[in-house]
Amino acid sequence: MHDPNEPFENLRPLDVLAIAAHPDDVEQTCGGTLIRMAELGYRTGVLDLTAGDMGTRGTPDLRIEESRTAAGHLLLAWRQNLRWPDARLENDIAARMTLAGVIRRIRPRTVILPYWTGRHPDHYRAAEIGYEACFLAGLRRLEEETPPHRPFKILYSSLYANVTPSFVVDISRQFERRMTALLSYTSQYGICDEGSELFPSHTEIRERLAGVARFYGNLIGVKYAEPFVIKECMEVNDIVSIPVRSI
Repeated sequence: MHDPNEPFENLRPLDVLAIAAHPDDVEQTCGGTLIRMAELGYRTGVLDLTAGDMGTRGTPDLRIEESRTAAGHLLLAWRQNLRWPDARLENDIAARMTLAGVIRRIRPRTVILPYWTGRHPDHYRAAEIGYEACFLAGLRRLEEETPPHRPFKILYSSLYANVTPSFVVDISRQFERRMTALLSYTSQYGICDEGSELFPSHTEIRERLAGVARFYGNLIGVKYAEPFVIKECMEVNDIVSIPVRSI
């Protein structure tokens, strides 16, 4: 995995970058897809915007350390944390410009963002900042020292949104590895009395996520899947080979 102290300029471009508000967000929402893409040979990465410093359990340093362990299970080529203030994300010019600079340097082709509405303000703020930063990163005059780059595709992970997905990804073979990555956050999902009334048990979180993944898997006739939404129309060039049977 990437050395977090290595300059962005030394990185090879990423094929897929997931941007999340907190450590453990991607493990819950699109971790299986990241694993599947890595297994297909793509370079994948995660940029966590905060270290979860407002969380009931754990410390920022501990959660970042846990995220590095999880990154190994996710087969990531790169992961970093911007350590922006948790529960206080703001879609301002400083945030947009900072993130646009990161995108110009790691040059992802596909970006995964949180769905644009949700209970936690940080999640939909991350979606707003991420989308606008992807646009700004393509402006030639934004920075003189780095060439422009605009991701080709933006996906929204919609696992916790009550919306119909544009498509789902079969993660049946990746589900167990995804759960191992998530449970690497022992400060959040281990046995602990602190905040026990707020946090589900190890068994409960596994049952919940398995149930959700099974629901989306049933939509395409597989065991487990993760849902995504896109804002643009999808192109199909071969109607004979479209997967998932109609009847």
